[in-house]
Amino acid sequence: MQFIDEASIRVEAGKGGNGALSFRREKYVAKGGPDGGDGGDGGDVVLVADDALNTLVDFRFQPLYRAEHGQPGAGRNKTGARGATLRVRVPVGTSVVDEETLETLGDLTEAGETLVVARGGRRGLGNTHFKSSTNRAPRRTTPGEPGEVRLLRLQLKLLADVGLLGMPNAGKSTLISKVSAARPKVADYPFTTLTPSLGVVRGDGDRSLVMADIPGLIGGAAAGAGLGVQFLRHLARTRLLLHLVDSLPPDGSDVLDNVALIEAELEAYSPALAERPIWLVLTKCDVIDAERREALLGDLRRAHPGRPVHAVSSVTGAGLDELVRALLEAVAAHRRALQDDEAFAESERALEARIGEDVLKSALAKRPGRRGADDADDVLDDDEDDDGIEVVYTRE
Repeated sequence: MQFIDEASIRVEAGKGGNGALSFRREKYVAKGGPDGGDGGDGGDVVLVADDALNTLVDFRFQPLYRAEHGQPGAGRNKTGARGATLRVRVPVGTSVVDEETLETLGDLTEAGETLVVARGGRRGLGNTHFKSSTNRAPRRTTPGEPGEVRLLRLQLKLLADVGLLGMPNAGKSTLISKVSAARPKVADYPFTTLTPSLGVVRGDGDRSLVMADIPGLIGGAAAGAGLGVQFLRHLARTRLLLHLVDSLPPDGSDVLDNVALIEAELEAYSPALAERPIWLVLTKCDVIDAERREALLGDLRRAHPGRPVHAVSSVTGAGLDELVRALLEAVAAHRRALQDDEAFAESERALEARIGEDVLKSALAKRPGRRGADDADDVLDDDEDDDGIEVVYTRE
């Protein structure tokens, strides 16, 4: 199955039904009068979040969605039937952007949540509405209004509490496989991870968090090097970022330089996302001695004061329990603050909005010159060159 995290579609709401022009014609009724009924409203197009879906691949093969038109009115004051609402299922975590106005219409973050993306046209009025004392036989009706037509960009963003960030082979996939039920591909060569994956990390009692692993970044990723920054959008909803740093880089590069390089790419992609809390995790500490480990931890703390810094080994398990406990505490505290502190919740909503704007700008920068409904065919065909990539979405 392909992993598709972005798609463009066209939605067309139904047209309203026309009003009827009709007059009563009954036996023994000399002057019947108007009895034309109203048309029915056009059907809406509604997106519905469904947790059974985890990719937008279906929208590549079905990019056009039309709701049903309203039926016209009829004589004897009969109102036409309303057009049926078209309900389109999308994965939980989908953001919806209007291609023409660049307005974010909404984020579907919970299963069953709905979003009306195109409203049906209003019904037309029959001639009954226009009768009066001076016009007893009106021949006036109104047509149904057209429904809304929109070109939409759907962007899938993983819903996770903690996001893993770092260079290829920094140990991200190994870490998530050790602390959760996720089983991403793990190997000793760069870019082993080609698609994002999720893992549920469970602690004592009912405490848990969701961790997201994305493909690694390299220098120049914001300009398209390696796999680029296309998967960074999946960290947009995370509460904090774990920056994993290889304690013994295979290319002999400096650990502090590697930290600065990756965070510069993050800043270039989204300055707002770079404002999220970032923890540093020194990985593969089983391959260096204790003296070297402590020296590196000291260097990281001095270079990034105020940040939590951890040292772990996914092979021996050293430091993993301590890291998981600290993450669970931080996520729980964040959730409490969202519920209890309205000022904090408002600041978080503002930050999320800014991150969303950065994600959209990045997506549009990759596809310049596309605006409006007149470019529908170009929009719908713009992603034909995407590679087919297998998805491994693992949830406990």
